[in-house]
Amino acid sequence: MKELIQLKVNGEVYDVVVEPQESLLDVLRNKIGLTGTKMGCKAGHCGTCTVLVEGKAIRSCLLLAMQARNKDISTIEGLANGENLHPLQLAFVERGAVQCGFCTPGMIMSAKELLDERSEPTEEEIKVAIAGNLCRCTGYTKIIEAIHAASQKHGG
Repeated sequence: MKELIQLKVNGEVYDVVVEPQESLLDVLRNKIGLTGTKMGCKAGHCGTCTVLVEGKAIRSCLLLAMQARNKDISTIEGLANGENLHPLQLAFVERGAVQCGFCTPGMIMSAKELLDERSEPTEEEIKVAIAGNLCRCTGYTKIIEAIHAASQKHGG
């Protein structure tokens, strides 16, 4: 049975009608129109759909939209301030950590949770934070460098 719920995404409130089994990923992409969050495996293995819920990195394909009501949700679209990229986004561009770009939103959202908790993480902490995000293009070196650069340059 469909239900009208409110979702707070990137500071804006959205009224959406959802089915009980609809994932947050599907609602973000198909009902709200925020397609920066990518759909990968739909099983929680690849991390491309990572968003922040209450500041914690979660796989939006595994969270029911109904479970996300009354929670603060952040997507990749909410990081930039107008035309000004978030320091993480800028570091990914500057360091060449964006290749095909498919994993990038999930990587950045996972890194954001880390930098919100630790302004100057170690390389090992960065690796742990992005461990659930798969990238098929790189050896992760530039991604790790970009996250480290964002923490150094901007203090998290």
